[in-house]
Amino acid sequence: MAAPATARNVPEPEDDTLRGRWLRTLTAVRKEETPDALPYADELLTRWAEPQRRYHTADHLLAVLEHVDTLAPHAADPEAVRLAAWFHDAVYRPDRSENEERSAVLAVRALTEAGVDAKVTAEVARLVRLTVTHDPAPGDTNGEVLCDADLAILAGEPEEYEAYTRAVREEYGFVPDDAFRAGRAAVLRQLLDLQRLFRTPHGAAAWEERARANLTAELETLTD
Repeated sequence: MAAPATARNVPEPEDDTLRGRWLRTLTAVRKEETPDALPYADELLTRWAEPQRRYHTADHLLAVLEHVDTLAPHAADPEAVRLAAWFHDAVYRPDRSENEERSAVLAVRALTEAGVDAKVTAEVARLVRLTVTHDPAPGDTNGEVLCDADLAILAGEPEEYEAYTRAVREEYGFVPDDAFRAGRAAVLRQLLDLQRLFRTPHGAAAWEERARANLTAELETLTD
């Protein structure tokens, strides 16, 4: 990902908060301050502002980063998790199935160019790919934090959860209702079949019960 000369289509008002977060994280993981870190943030924020997005927007990115902050004491490498959050939906096309893989490849290219250590870069790419299943192995504390942060919306209050489901439906507006309902129901069942939705102590205590209630209620509306 070549660094652009200027920012374009960067969302407001999240911009300053997100750009500042990116700068702090990248500064923490690399030894030198070149190349300039902020153009990479602007390029990523441009991706997160693409018109096909309704849920997977900069608001989602910021929410995931804030949840990572909450869960950071559980992670072996919180900064790698934060970088993975930036890239986990950086490539997002609702009609494609390879978004996570393409996002991981983008992460490797961009972070290598930005001067991030190869070991950290590889961990970021691994974490991005993990969001295909949201099923980290036992003891994968970085994966547990990223997956819990990404799924935290499932434990939203009723209005928040309803807004999330509406936004997801809008992203898949090109899919006929019957096909969407069947596909969404399959996703919900896959999540409910997990022994635990949340693997961190905080996620398990604060989010598990409400998330399962939300998923179960939505599944019932899809299968009536």
